[in-house]
Amino acid sequence: MNFETYETDDFFDELFDNQGHSRDSAKLLVNAIESLADGDLLKRQEASERAMHSMGITFNVYGSDEGTERTIPFDIVPRIIDGAEWDVVEAGLKQRIKAVNRFIDDIYHDRNIIADGVIPEWIFTSSKGYLPQCQGLNPPKGVWAHVTGTDLVRDDKGTFFVLEDNLRVPSGVSYVLLNRTLMKRNFPEVFHKSHVRRVVDYPDQFMKMLHHVAPEGIDRPTVAVLTPGVYNSAYFEHAFLAQQMGALLVEGHDLVYDGKYVCARTVEGLVRIDVIYRRIDDEFLDPEVFREDSYLGCTGMMKAFREGTLTLANAPGTGVADDKVVYAFVPDMIKYYLGEDPLLPSVPTHLCCDDEALEYTLDNLDKLVVKPASESGGYGMLIGPKASQKERDAFARALRKDPRNYISQPTLSLSRAPVVVDDHFEGRHVDLRPFILHRGDDSYVLPGGLTRVALKKGSLVVNSSQGGGTKDTWVVDRKTGLEVA
Repeated sequence: MNFETYETDDFFDELFDNQGHSRDSAKLLVNAIESLADGDLLKRQEASERAMHSMGITFNVYGSDEGTERTIPFDIVPRIIDGAEWDVVEAGLKQRIKAVNRFIDDIYHDRNIIADGVIPEWIFTSSKGYLPQCQGLNPPKGVWAHVTGTDLVRDDKGTFFVLEDNLRVPSGVSYVLLNRTLMKRNFPEVFHKSHVRRVVDYPDQFMKMLHHVAPEGIDRPTVAVLTPGVYNSAYFEHAFLAQQMGALLVEGHDLVYDGKYVCARTVEGLVRIDVIYRRIDDEFLDPEVFREDSYLGCTGMMKAFREGTLTLANAPGTGVADDKVVYAFVPDMIKYYLGEDPLLPSVPTHLCCDDEALEYTLDNLDKLVVKPASESGGYGMLIGPKASQKERDAFARALRKDPRNYISQPTLSLSRAPVVVDDHFEGRHVDLRPFILHRGDDSYVLPGGLTRVALKKGSLVVNSSQGGGTKDTWVVDRKTGLEVA
């Protein structure tokens, strides 16, 4: 297979420029692919898919007629980002997460940003992610959002924009690590020559961060990953991360509060837990504080957290900054808390709770993307140019009924990357989810992150639950004089 007939059309392509020439950072890979014998790339693609299945790399889709458990589609052609370009993205992500953490801490304490008139109070008090029960909480090191998956997209000029911040329980990092394993098997030589930045140490970086934010006085904390169980859509990832980090994997019925500590029931008796990386939503954490009918968490967990004998990552209440209406104010947060201009632009956003913005949105539904403020996974959104008149009419009614719950954004001409389709390559739209670990005084950004692909031709929806797939993402450091194979 070669790229002779590959068309970039009018989109920014991740591997080729608009003249059809491979980008400098991608030359090694493109040459390596084109040097393969006929049918070889397809064999490697099929072998990778079998490997994913045998390794049990699956996710669950609720309510699907095709069954709930699936392997996530994987495309063998990696996306490549030049290291110099990535450095700017990394700095922007660190800046963003630092400001967001300051914002969350401020909202649950003094609310200076409200008093100074930067953000109206009703914006966050009306957010579904705001939890009055978290008022006055003091998580160790002042960190609320320890793990963030921030979604980025490129426009037709190749500029990165922040699309949204996933601050509650962002998924996908296990696919990053496993995609990398598969790609190193498939292209070991070109991988080595390309000087691809490492992702393999993410579990170690994660564990170091969790140790850093452990309750004060604990030198060797015990860490657990709290999962809702095997029927959760991301259970594979919960189990994988626990295994990779050397943490306990627990469910709510494994935990008990002994009056001071949260402990896990083990064959050796109760074991005190110091840090819980929780993969369940806030409302299920503690039936004594949130939902009374929850069996997923542990009674007393919030008391231990409040009294400082337990760290929860991410901290409950973090979802207030995961609201897409609040997202629109992140550039203001960066300027307010850090005194800096944002290094990464956000997608221009119209808040439908504003009368003028609502009318603009209603008048331009065929051109805009409309999203609910608190949903994730691509559910409940309208992509105006792709929607039918019936769908747009239904959204117009929903907007008028509950404008606070919606934002609208322009439909960006998302970048594309080549994917294998039968016996040739075609361009498909992609986004990027880097993962950021924040420990208070510094952050670690996983180089590249998860590239998600809208595998359906022309589609802009990249979510795996709606037919999207993944690619490996290579951040490469080119060197002067490097020979191109």
